[in-house]
Amino acid sequence: MLNYFVGPLLFVWLSYSIYQQVMQQKDLHQSWQIIVDTFKGPGKWRVYFACLLMIFNWGLEAKKWQLLMRPIQHLTFTRAFRAVFSGQALALGTPNRVGEYVGRIVYLNDGNRLRALSLSAVGSMAQILVTFIMGLLGMVYVYSLIETHAAAMPSLSAFWLQGLLSVIFFGTILLLLLYYKLAWVTMVLERIPIIKKYRFFIQKLERLHNKELTKILFLSFVRYLVYVLQYLLIYQFFGIGIDWWQVICLVCVQLLVMTIIPSIALAELGIRGKVSIALFGLLTNNTLGIIATAASIWLINLIIPALAGSLLILGLRIVRK
Repeated sequence: MLNYFVGPLLFVWLSYSIYQQVMQQKDLHQSWQIIVDTFKGPGKWRVYFACLLMIFNWGLEAKKWQLLMRPIQHLTFTRAFRAVFSGQALALGTPNRVGEYVGRIVYLNDGNRLRALSLSAVGSMAQILVTFIMGLLGMVYVYSLIETHAAAMPSLSAFWLQGLLSVIFFGTILLLLLYYKLAWVTMVLERIPIIKKYRFFIQKLERLHNKELTKILFLSFVRYLVYVLQYLLIYQFFGIGIDWWQVICLVCVQLLVMTIIPSIALAELGIRGKVSIALFGLLTNNTLGIIATAASIWLINLIIPALAGSLLILGLRIVRK
């Protein structure tokens, strides 16, 4: 009985939370009218393609999850895909989407769920690593704009941006070294007495060699490219009027900032809008188009999968698991 109650309840709660978040946005009526008018034009195929890429995006994440879980349990791609969507449903209302792990591990057998946490963290590390690397490249371009557009971003200066670049650069190098030395780090940690008692949490990391880690990193990179392509399509759809390569550079910085800032997914719409305006406002005055793009990506990549995942939870035996 509880199993058939939690799924619909979560669905209703998510829908209401989304409604509340959208209604709090400024210039809602004007933004909505622009969206309606734009959908009547010939470029609406870009939105449909971006929605199609959402399935490909989460399909790549499901493949990552499937590969990461291989040391402890065989998962079919379909089961991994369901786990990813269910994870999105539980991630939406938790800080930094920590609920995502809970939604995923319920698809694993008893005894494998705690061990899956460390393996899942490897997937997140790979995605963060790609975001940092690409974000650094985008920040180089933003650095070149800062001095000529200082009035548009009074909270930043070339000096502070240069310092941030240095910190992220060295942090990325350290994270890359740690990523490819996970087996060695795990063996060192297992020798510490206080950790040795709980080594079963991390011992499967020793089986992730460079070949497997490179596969995970590659899938993370392809998934990142899908994200960027979605942004590019939607920005073009709303007529931002910026060259495609400039959009890519600014999106790379935007994704970097969104990774660094702690947030709850349901509250990300406002944060995404502010970050987007701060960055794209350097090159365009189309504020409504910027906000509409941020809302569209938030809806396509986070909200729709979360709502679908809340319905998938109906198929889980929640009481037993």
